[in-house]
Amino acid sequence: MFPCGPGSPGGDRMAGAGTEEPAPLGEQAVAVGPLPAPLLPPPPPGADAAPPLSPSRSPRYAGSPSPPPAAARAGEPWPAGAPKSSAAPAQGKPSQPSPPRRRAGPDGGVGASLGGPGARLFGWLRERSLGRGVFVDPARDNFRTMTNLYGSIHPADSVYLSTRTHGAVFNLEYSPDGSVLTVACEQTEVLLFDPISSKHIKTLSEAHEDCVNNIRFLDNRLFATCSDDTTIALWDLRKLNNKVCTLHGHTSWVKNIEYDTNTRLLVTSGFDGNVIIWDTNRCTEDGCPHKKFFHTRFLMRMRLTPDCSKMLISTSSGYLLILHDLDLTKSLEVGSYPILRARRTTSSSGVSPRNSLEVLTPKVPGERDRGNCITSLQLHPKGWATLLRCSSNTDDQEWTCVYEFQEGAPVRPVSPRCSLRLTHYIEEANVGRGYIKELCFSPDGRMVSSPHGYGIRLLGFDKQCSELIDCLPKEASPLRVIRSLYSHNDVVLTTKFSPTHCQIASGCLSGRVSLYQPKF
Repeated sequence: MFPCGPGSPGGDRMAGAGTEEPAPLGEQAVAVGPLPAPLLPPPPPGADAAPPLSPSRSPRYAGSPSPPPAAARAGEPWPAGAPKSSAAPAQGKPSQPSPPRRRAGPDGGVGASLGGPGARLFGWLRERSLGRGVFVDPARDNFRTMTNLYGSIHPADSVYLSTRTHGAVFNLEYSPDGSVLTVACEQTEVLLFDPISSKHIKTLSEAHEDCVNNIRFLDNRLFATCSDDTTIALWDLRKLNNKVCTLHGHTSWVKNIEYDTNTRLLVTSGFDGNVIIWDTNRCTEDGCPHKKFFHTRFLMRMRLTPDCSKMLISTSSGYLLILHDLDLTKSLEVGSYPILRARRTTSSSGVSPRNSLEVLTPKVPGERDRGNCITSLQLHPKGWATLLRCSSNTDDQEWTCVYEFQEGAPVRPVSPRCSLRLTHYIEEANVGRGYIKELCFSPDGRMVSSPHGYGIRLLGFDKQCSELIDCLPKEASPLRVIRSLYSHNDVVLTTKFSPTHCQIASGCLSGRVSLYQPKF
């Protein structure tokens, strides 16, 4: 069923509608030791070489055997009172070198024996390929610490922002540096707050002529807003008295804004079914050059993957469209599904075509006919998965589902090149029917914040809030509730993590905005 028409009230409404954590990959088969000597930088001339770090003293190599005492080396007497190892050679007998204990490594060769340089190098390269390790991602442990802080937040720690009577809060967006929190309101306004001090900065009282639906920052100072008045507005934080420009091109409510930082192209979608590209490189006071990129019926939400290699589009009819090998500079045969699907097959040169289309019907728990309305669509910050909020045909159930991207060759010539596999799910409180609930991933992708009745729930893939790739189940499993935070007096419609601070914002139907953060 197509979402509600322009005649219905509300800017963002729609019609009718205990297991143990597995060891991380790459650390199960081998004991990762320090980097091999060839990979470490040589000491400066004239300086004494620093002794290697003892594995037993490094938390990363906990459980590794400690090296023998210095005095126990060959040719040196044992110190008085020191216990002799059973492996020490008997007096009067020449020591016989024992053959090294070898164990086939992951590559099956003896060069990858346990503790050998091959295993250490293999383990280090494996961690680097997964984006792990102190040499690759030193902030990984920081994110784990921040995740623990999220779990310690209590509802009493919430701070209410003074939003007065601006109508429902439809969207929340932080600036990339976390210094500004913007609020999209039902009554044509945009509010700006300092999330650290919780102080009000400014109110854009007539940002649009109708409900403000979505806000997207292009950088730390420029941001865009879209509205039911069919327009998109560009703003500059340094000069908020006037818009930078207003963009005209949609014929119905504009619901979604995305931005490609590489090409500086703005991408918008609306209930007219159109996806439009705006070239901000040639922006003037009169607007930006634009073109219609794609069209589909019943369009609800549109997202770009972090690397802008895919575009995902959700519909109120339960379909999820994926455009692969995305090229925003090339026009598409708008609405021509058969042509786009035919281009999905690999060409004779073995190169996949650009902008090839895949049409999916994601599996949703509890729905046999899978005829659901996909109301909210988000992507994992590392592009590993997509997060959907679905409502049933009869509008009596809501689900939050996580789907892993599965790249690979097609099983059949007509099957998609990338399928989505349901990995985690949870049933939501079916309140506030007819309104879209916007959920989100945490900046590190370990947690999900989801509106739940008069509050929000922080969800994890397991109790330890592990990375998704570290706890992928063989079959779909429930999301774990890490913390429930209820502090609103009305249905929560949107929630957002701060990109830089341990803080979560939520907005409800009555216009209240709450900030959650731990107290120290």
